[in-house]
Amino acid sequence: MNLLPRRSLLAVAAVVDIAYHARPTPIAAKTLAARHGLPPRHLETLLQVLVRAGILKGVRGPRGGYELARERRRISIADIVRGALGEPEDEPEGRGREPDGKIIPSPLVSEVVTPMIRSASESFLERLDEITVEDLCLEAERRSVFEDSRPTYDFTI
Repeated sequence: MNLLPRRSLLAVAAVVDIAYHARPTPIAAKTLAARHGLPPRHLETLLQVLVRAGILKGVRGPRGGYELARERRRISIADIVRGALGEPEDEPEGRGREPDGKIIPSPLVSEVVTPMIRSASESFLERLDEITVEDLCLEAERRSVFEDSRPTYDFTI
């Protein structure tokens, strides 16, 4: 059972892919989209959200693309998830509306369910704070998931 929404999983995959491949040049959204079988426009929107969250940097120009905004050992998976999801919605589930349109919260939801789910979510994110992009890159390398798709450069003359 996966507790993360697809958007968060895609954000983590994109950031790890960029961290793994983005040297010496940034990774284009088209390249990422092709590697993950996604439409580039869909991915581009998510990448821009991660730029605004300070996870990625966008590089303009013909050799532009995306690169990490900070060292991969300093980006946790929880940072990416928080960035991808944005601010949590605090609008309660309700059982009706007042005449002015405000939702009347269900006591069960507002006093029991929401606080317990929020607590569990915070514990989950605390665990994800312990896992870095560096950890996932090393695991990807260990398992050869990219099949040595990183470019190799021969600087010998």
